[in-house]
Amino acid sequence: MPRGGKRVRAGAALALACAVVAAAGCSSNEDRELPAACLAGADAYLQALTAAPEQVRLQGETPVSECLLPEQEGGQLATVGKEIVTAATVLNREAQGDPEGAAALQLGYLVGAIERGAEGIHADLVRRVNSAARYSPGGLLPPKFERTFGRGYAAGLESG
Repeated sequence: MPRGGKRVRAGAALALACAVVAAAGCSSNEDRELPAACLAGADAYLQALTAAPEQVRLQGETPVSECLLPEQEGGQLATVGKEIVTAATVLNREAQGDPEGAAALQLGYLVGAIERGAEGIHADLVRRVNSAARYSPGGLLPPKFERTFGRGYAAGLESG
């Protein structure tokens, strides 16, 4: 056999291996599409969060964590992030009047669900949602809020 034949077979094997790796990458979660429910607006998040601490699903089927995709496009991330931060701000305002109420629980769930779905590119969103959720004019949140928020947070991490 000519010496070039081994190089051709090695090159073909390398090409085949690259094709297999590329095909595996194409079927990964990184190529998922953003569910339409994630773009429905802050009111949709607020409505879905009324189910907390039970499983929260946008439009009855999409977990909040699935709104954060690996390598998410900047425009999608900005849109989803704006709606989530708006929902957190609304809930925070309500929770300030009732630190043991449903809004504090829902805030915790929202933060837990976001952290469940977040990867490196979502770090700024996680920070912004946490800031909106934990804002207090006096700087300190009451222990009652922390307990209620914590219950929601644990549920969001688990099923969000």
